[in-house]
Amino acid sequence: MPPFARALLVLLLAPLLGAPAERLPTPDPLRAAGWQKGGWSGLKPATFEALPDGGLRITGIGQASFVWRSVTTADACLYWRWRVDQGPPPTPLDRKGGDDRAIALTVGFDGWPTEANFFQKAQHSMAQALAGDHRLPRSMISYTWGGTGQEPRPFTSPYMAGLGKVYVLRAANAPRQQWFDEKVNLSRDWRSAFKGTAVPSVLEIMIGTDVDDTKARLDARVDSIRFAPC
Repeated sequence: MPPFARALLVLLLAPLLGAPAERLPTPDPLRAAGWQKGGWSGLKPATFEALPDGGLRITGIGQASFVWRSVTTADACLYWRWRVDQGPPPTPLDRKGGDDRAIALTVGFDGWPTEANFFQKAQHSMAQALAGDHRLPRSMISYTWGGTGQEPRPFTSPYMAGLGKVYVLRAANAPRQQWFDEKVNLSRDWRSAFKGTAVPSVLEIMIGTDVDDTKARLDARVDSIRFAPC
């Protein structure tokens, strides 16, 4: 596999970290809830637990991994609620190195950023050929609980090969042990992030955590994830 294709495949399948990605065994309860598990080579994966109410609990110490599932929707808002009981301290998320977050909820879209160039598209085509029947997103928006809260809104992810934007919804110093309800307008955010008008449909949703740099203890939950009219 050419190095540039391998790098892009890693970035598209596993946003927000640069280490080589790999599929991990998915526990039956997670698989039954529609999720698949992945991680990064050399990093111990966090524990993702499917809860009876349909939510997820994420725990670990200095660990990093993610789950994802395919979805099909267009012109919708995304709703969920989340809480962090334990998590990393504030770290700047708009540069590589030391950028930890308790939770990243990433939405993968089927269309290109407005300014995607020929080289990015060629890399994507190679990565898609290697990914087989897993249709890769062409643009991504990540909503995070983490960071300093001083990052631009949105900012270009330093890891997504120029195809991803990040919105910090809750900084790392947000209140702990408290549920927060979220609603994001995907069409509005995509237009704002990528300066386009024709908003593509959604392909998949990913939930990840990354606390390997700070070695922080993590205990977080996400539930009530749903797409619905705005």
